[in-house]
Amino acid sequence: MSAPEISVVLPCFNEVENIPELRRRLVSVLEATDRSFEVVFVDDGSRDGSWEAMVAQAAEDPRLRAIRLSRNFGHQMALTAGVDGARGRLVAVMDADLQDPPELLAEMLAKADEGYEVVYAQRSAREGESAFKLATAHLFYRLLRRWTNVDIPVDTGDFRLMGPKAVAAFRSLRERHRFIRGMTAWVGFRQVAVSYVRPPRLHGETKYPLRRMVRFALDAL
Repeated sequence: MSAPEISVVLPCFNEVENIPELRRRLVSVLEATDRSFEVVFVDDGSRDGSWEAMVAQAAEDPRLRAIRLSRNFGHQMALTAGVDGARGRLVAVMDADLQDPPELLAEMLAKADEGYEVVYAQRSAREGESAFKLATAHLFYRLLRRWTNVDIPVDTGDFRLMGPKAVAAFRSLRERHRFIRGMTAWVGFRQVAVSYVRPPRLHGETKYPLRRMVRFALDAL
């Protein structure tokens, strides 16, 4: 089987309720681009039936693949495993909770066609989140910009599209403590933002409460 034009990597931890709708929307968007693609689910030690849901989806569509980690290694390591296993010339990474809207991929691909090597999604607003969550997220990004030597765009997550040069550079970085948005900012190349309003989570709960955000920030330094 020839390599697809684009791979979409989806780290998943206890996302069984979101997987069917995610697959439906994602495949619809990718088919409309008229490009060959693969969707790579990465199960990060889920305990809610997510793995079985991924396998069932992949059995129905050969363009879908499922990778299972031996235990819960964390979101950043699951994302890295997916990028390492992706076969596409372009690689997109996004969360599986549908707060990263699949429909934004069409605009991101258009930017890649203009010659941008990294296209990252930047939140203009965050729906359905408490004032405390918004305040801590605001502080998180601004402290990172102050404490690190990398110009990390504010109000971004891991939702981004990387071209072949950025993918190769990312794969060459083998740090134990992973901070994907910082690493992709550090590799350089032409980068551009695509703005979007982040919708509320439909099912489940956030995987980044305050305690994990603090630990995440320390790993990024």
